[in-house]
Order: sequence, then C-alpha cells, then structure tokens
Amino acid sequence: MDYPKPDFRPVSYSRVTLTELMIPTYANFGGKIHGGILLSLMDKVAYAAASKHAGSYCVTVSVDGVNFLQPVEVGELVSLLASVNYVGRTSLLVGIKVIAEDVRSGLVKHTNTSYFTMVAKDDSGSPTPVPGLSLESPEDTRRFVEAIKRREFKERYRLEFDSAVSTLAVPLELHLLAQERCQIAY
Repeated sequence: MDYPKPDFRPVSYSRVTLTELMIPTYANFGGKIHGGILLSLMDKVAYAAASKHAGSYCVTVSVDGVNFLQPVEVGELVSLLASVNYVGRTSLLVGIKVIAEDVRSGLVKHTNTSYFTMVAKDDSGSPTPVPGLSLESPEDTRRFVEAIKRREFKERYRLEFDSAVSTLAVPLELHLLAQERCQIAY
C-alpha cells in the first residue's frame, strides 16, 4: 500500500543513532576493530536515516570521506549518528558521525565522519522522488549548503580527472615516476 508522502520532512525526522558493542570477532589482525565492520554499520545507519526521510527503500550509490581518524578498540561502544543533510529529486546525502566510548574510563573519541549518497527506489526498483528537507536550525542550513558545495567540487573533480585521463600520454609522464617507489620491469 502506498502512503502519500509529505512535501517536506524536517531534518530531525531522519535522525538515527545506532549503537553497538565492539566484540572480539570484529577485530582485525592488529587487534583493532576492522574498518569493514565500521563501514557496514555506517551503511546500515545511512539506510535507516535515508529510508525514514524518503518513506521508501533506499540504496547506497556513493560514499565520500571515509577517513579513520582513530582506532576503535574491542569493548568500546560505537555510536553512529546520522541524519539527512541534503536532498535532490530522488537522492539524499546522509551525514554520519562515528564516536567510540570506553565505558570503563568514560573517554569518548570521534573516529569517523562520512557522507553516504543514497537513492530512493519505488517497488519496481526505479528511482522515486523524496520529500524536500525542512531545515530547522542554522546547523542544518550549513550542512545543506556544504552538501551543495561538496557536490559541485565532486563533479568538477570528476570532469577534470576524466579529461586528464582521456588525454594521458604515459610516455610523456614517465618523469612522474622518478621520485616514486616503483620500477618498470617490462
């Protein structure tokens, strides 16, 4: 059954927090929590925030800015705070802040900030329009404007990079390898 979607939903409607205890099976060979575990949790919370706002199934189309600022330890509580920062016609940009808390000491550390672009889908799997975003605070407005700028920079970078690659003449660029740790072995 299709429910009518509102024209706009407030940012607060999409806010989601996912908290999970980091257990030993999540650890990598170095004893820290595996980055793939954190990425999976970020994808889940992005889905939850986007789907709440959209009122429909959403899929991840890109991930920007996954920088692991600090390691996450076994035994810490990891909280992922997410909200929709920007909406297009069928797309949503979800901002995610990841924090880890050592429950014994009370120390809280910011470990990641990331941005997931999601697209809303209808029952047939086609992109479907999403409600607009009602900005409730100056912070919401800042995040929306930053998302516009992020999209502009990303598109500009893509066009510039595609142009550079399409005209790349490798023999003329071999000087770039002089200070790199590589050798040509052919």
